[in-house]
Amino acid sequence: MTISMHRASIPVYVHMLEALSGVLDKGAAFAAAKKIDPTVLLQARLAPDMFALTRQVQIACDFAKGPAARLAGIEVPKWDDNETTFDQLKARIARTVEYVKGFTTAQIDGSESRDIEITVGGQPMKFKGVDYLLGFAMPNFYFHVTSAYAILRHNGVEIGKRDFMGRK
Repeated sequence: MTISMHRASIPVYVHMLEALSGVLDKGAAFAAAKKIDPTVLLQARLAPDMFALTRQVQIACDFAKGPAARLAGIEVPKWDDNETTFDQLKARIARTVEYVKGFTTAQIDGSESRDIEITVGGQPMKFKGVDYLLGFAMPNFYFHVTSAYAILRHNGVEIGKRDFMGRK
């Protein structure tokens, strides 16, 4: 059985990013209802050595647009990491969703054996497409989406698994 690289990536990115956008809506509403400066939540982190909510969302978006581009064999777009509000993070998510939706099945399928080379922490890493997607890109994507969710949940935002998973 072969895997559709497109099906294993693009619809997952879209669905989970849209769910994350909904989680951010609940975070913003929570801050407003409790009269909490939204920056408190946006800069919250689970542990001192982890990234704050804002950076988690930015990286989650990067782990959607970057792998999609690499699997398609095109240059990864560079976006500034300058979001400071819930609305700006939601706009970044929307931009990412629009970007990844632009990839056709034909662009992504067949990339299982494509050579993917990235640099992480100054160290080059080499993968075949399927190993990159399933063993590196998707786990990182889910990690950062989960971390963003967990930061808000830890800070009292009333969200649950259904919010994380999104509604279908």
